[in-house]
Amino acid sequence: MNYRHAFHAANFADCMKHALVHALVAALLRKPTPFRVLDTHAGIGFYNLQSEEARRTGEWRDGIGRLETLQDGPLMPWLELVRSFPRGIYPGSPALVRAMLRPGDHLALCELHPEDAATLRAAFRGDPQVSVHRRDAYEALAALTPFPERRGLVLMDPPFEQEGEFDRLAAGMAALARRFRPAIQAAWYPVKHRAPVRAFHDAIVASGQRDVIACEIWLREPTDPTRLNGCGLAVANPPFGFAETARALLAALHARLYDGERGGGWAVTEIVPE
Repeated sequence: MNYRHAFHAANFADCMKHALVHALVAALLRKPTPFRVLDTHAGIGFYNLQSEEARRTGEWRDGIGRLETLQDGPLMPWLELVRSFPRGIYPGSPALVRAMLRPGDHLALCELHPEDAATLRAAFRGDPQVSVHRRDAYEALAALTPFPERRGLVLMDPPFEQEGEFDRLAAGMAALARRFRPAIQAAWYPVKHRAPVRAFHDAIVASGQRDVIACEIWLREPTDPTRLNGCGLAVANPPFGFAETARALLAALHARLYDGERGGGWAVTEIVPE
């Protein structure tokens, strides 16, 4: 409840997550039938990079700030959407996904923080394609799935401020796989050091899920548990061709965001085969 994403908006982890989410939604758009997206940790939707919170940390300068002049390459479809917003406004996942929806597609947003939930509700008030819920993310997985459309994306992006978040995330993914097998799942996680990430991947394997990949980027060797050295997105039921798209996106991000510290890199790996 104390986490406020405004301090971290548009940092390297946001850029990685949103470039991949953009690719997942673009894959859903390849079919004409409607879909739904559930964002379980939605935040406030839009972020002002000149706000007090953003200025205090300045994290965006080493994220979207390094991509502002990019003019070509695999990141451009996502960056062009980002640039369609007013200068200094960074679209979080709710704004990003909403901008991609067609008539007939829907977006469900969950946010538990009372002030952020109120801001989110105001941002999308009157939009018939968006519903906003102030509720616990993991409770929402049961309450809001399966989707009426029978296809779509569930994005889980917990703040990892409480002990046991990796365990809750793995359990949530497993429960959702049992409840709504066709859903694409995208679960963001921090990479501070390797042991918690290995345990998370092992829990996914043990749950019996199939067809799960891990997309990761790290700016330095993940050996310091006090620093956000990298991050990952576990994707269950990735669309056809998504792994190759993810490799191109991560390579392009790494080329712009990496400062040369020892142990930096990126990878797309299989956690569980189809």
